[in-house]
Amino acid sequence: METVKNRIVIKVGTSTITTETGENNFRTMDKLAQVLSGLANEGYEVILVSSGAIAVGANKMGLQQKPKELKLKQAAASVGQCELMHLYDKFFSEYGKMVSQILLSGDDVENPVKKQNLRNTFFTLIEHNIIPIVNENDSVSYTEIESNDRLFGDNDMLSSVVAVLCRASKLVIFSDIDGFYNCDPRLHPDAKLIEEIDKIDDEVYKLAGGAGSRRGTGGMRTKLQAAALATSQGIDTIITNGKNPAALYDIIEGVPVGTKFKAQ
Repeated sequence: METVKNRIVIKVGTSTITTETGENNFRTMDKLAQVLSGLANEGYEVILVSSGAIAVGANKMGLQQKPKELKLKQAAASVGQCELMHLYDKFFSEYGKMVSQILLSGDDVENPVKKQNLRNTFFTLIEHNIIPIVNENDSVSYTEIESNDRLFGDNDMLSSVVAVLCRASKLVIFSDIDGFYNCDPRLHPDAKLIEEIDKIDDEVYKLAGGAGSRRGTGGMRTKLQAAALATSQGIDTIITNGKNPAALYDIIEGVPVGTKFKAQ
């Protein structure tokens, strides 16, 4: 299936929408809403995939640290998803945009009937100028929190699945670093940013290293897996720093930002 030229999926992780101390990062969320609303006004169809429900819920529940026990994680996800959507609704409505919530688990994209219904829902929302905000259904789907069968991995893979499902032309994954480096920039000050990668092979995976920030769960490896799926379906994928949502304007104009993985 052909991709839709003006359709973009943007993924934000927990580290982008929370501060170092685990509080909600209102400044980034506001800027994100402003930029996505601006893109929508320019005729772009945007879909936001957002992590952060567990962290936001833990914060609202007054928990001192990220919960470790499954049932507490699911409770925090339930509280946090409510708060997350409340905040997004508030920020986007400031810029005259309506948002909707879509919560997914693995079965929703693997079952052909559910998949088609899901696609219809996305397309109908987009037709009505509504910005879908997507997250894993963590309070129901334990596999996404705990198991080794994680289909989505801190929503990196989920954003890629959504981009393929909705035939987006671009997937932008916001990270807590500026892009994909030749080694971990947090450990090696001389690490170099790779601006463009044509093919994701074993050599590229070797550079990826382990998990990400202590607030999120997705490291660079899950982002690479997401990029591999998206690019195989003709979708350009960009990994860049989520602290600067305005970079999206450069991305749509073709200005090099972060690391671009070229569509195959």
